[in-house]
Amino acid sequence: MTFALVNLVMLGLAVVGAAVALRASGRRGGVGRRDPWLRPLLLTLVGLALLTVVFDNLMIAADLFDYGDQHRSGLQLGLAPVEDLAYPLGAAILLPALWVWLRDKEIRR
Repeated sequence: MTFALVNLVMLGLAVVGAAVALRASGRRGGVGRRDPWLRPLLLTLVGLALLTVVFDNLMIAADLFDYGDQHRSGLQLGLAPVEDLAYPLGAAILLPALWVWLRDKEIRR
């Protein structure tokens, strides 16, 4: 199984989880100028992606771990495979939705 396939499954679950959490909280989807969550989400994603690239490169350079060549796409950002950026993307998708859902659930009590 390739890292891209694992990432596809993980990102699919994050999107479905976010959709379920937002629907359960009564929030509507859509992206527009008035969406207060869009800018923080994008800033979070950029920050997590930068940290992922920097620290993955440091850990790979220090020989703390290695990715098997047979499971990667071959695209790299320094020493780190580009597939590693799927994890911060999944976190940026799922965690804010869970936050909204849990906050709204607590408010309704």
